[in-house]
Amino acid sequence: MSGTIQYNPPDHYLVDELFSVEQKMIRSTMREWVNNSVKPVIEEYCETSKFPMHLVKEMGDIGAFGPFIPSEYGGSDLDHVSYGLIMQELERGDSGIRSMASVQTSLVMYPIYTFGSEEQKKKYLPKLAAGEIIGCFGLTEPDHGSDPGGMTTRVKDMGDHYLLNGAKMWITNSTIADIAIVWARDEGNIVRGMIVEKDWTGYSAPETKGKWSLRASVTGELVFDNVKVPKEFVLPNIEGLKGPLKCLSSARYGIAWGALGAAMDCFDAALRYSLERNQFGKPIASFQLQQKKLAEAVTAITKGQLLVWRLGVLKDEGKATAAQISMAKRDNVAMALNIARETRQILGAMGITNDYPMMRHMMNLESVITYEGTHDIHLLITGHEITGIPAYR
Repeated sequence: MSGTIQYNPPDHYLVDELFSVEQKMIRSTMREWVNNSVKPVIEEYCETSKFPMHLVKEMGDIGAFGPFIPSEYGGSDLDHVSYGLIMQELERGDSGIRSMASVQTSLVMYPIYTFGSEEQKKKYLPKLAAGEIIGCFGLTEPDHGSDPGGMTTRVKDMGDHYLLNGAKMWITNSTIADIAIVWARDEGNIVRGMIVEKDWTGYSAPETKGKWSLRASVTGELVFDNVKVPKEFVLPNIEGLKGPLKCLSSARYGIAWGALGAAMDCFDAALRYSLERNQFGKPIASFQLQQKKLAEAVTAITKGQLLVWRLGVLKDEGKATAAQISMAKRDNVAMALNIARETRQILGAMGITNDYPMMRHMMNLESVITYEGTHDIHLLITGHEITGIPAYR
């Protein structure tokens, strides 16, 4: 692909005017880092199904972890629109890179900050923000995905500690995580959150092999066999499923922005290719069917931008609901997946090679459309909001 054409995304609705100078600077910084550090290596890591561990410290250095966490705990005190733009730019690079940052931020740092003790915050948050340690989130189980309320992982009160038994599945960062935020039921059937360290006896994290999606991301299990969890590692300020569900809302918010980045990257590559590729004596961008694909893609991206910008404003005002976040996650991921498929066709056979990002984004988005709430479950959440009737029970 020629590097002579610079990508200036069409901005028919002047969306850029909605962002502050600081927000645009944050976006530019992240985009530059992705272009310099992620894009040159990501295809190789995807092909070999490895996670680029050397990027973790760099992500900490540029503030990709916990940007909305207060600076006293290592964060950057940023607003949620800025957090969204960071996720957008990371997923321009790869869904696996954004997934790693999403988990570190929304599923590990967020619960420690929101539900943890002061001691827990001071011990873990600065190191997580700096990328010195990595976290993961243990909620999904082999037999309980869309219905987390059915979890069978248990903790038993043993006096000065809990005894943790059970298993979690489809866990991003599992094998590289230093700590896990684990959700389990106690003897009173109350869901508790706790911090579990990887070197505790009885803790293991087998890797999930054979993935055709998120190949540059670590996925695995968490297995707990009589793991002793000291009581000071339990998150003291939360009980019940509302704890993990609030974490998921934060993660889904970031995904709604991130999927937009994948769509933009596919559109970028397709637009440049269509202007450079000549057939029948002229650029294929001059043909009606190619213009149709490009026009529909930029229209969908524009709608997705407005959707998440408004959601970000609502989130910063403390007004965003879980149902609103579900709508944005569902619609933007579906939009991005469709754009990956359609723009791949613009490139013909070249679109299936790793010279271009479409197939990698397409494969990744097949996971993104399923994790943190499936496409169908998010639809039913909106249906519940409209009718007042929960169809998933």
